[in-house]
Amino acid sequence: MVITSIENIYNVSVFLMLLSTFCFYLYLRKIKRERKLTGFEFTMYIITQVSYILWGIYIIYINFA
Repeated sequence: MVITSIENIYNVSVFLMLLSTFCFYLYLRKIKRERKLTGFEFTMYIITQVSYILWGIYIIYINFA
């Protein structure tokens, strides 16, 4: 019972992190259209793209391996 609750909390936290990262990526994409990104913004833009690709590869590996 306790382990199930902890797993549910973990799954919700992962979902919220993915949702917030995606919203931040959309924000950076909007800013990129309006002006040139600063060094930090550009770094975060690249990191969010790479993290989603790595997360997708991980999910595919876990589900099909």
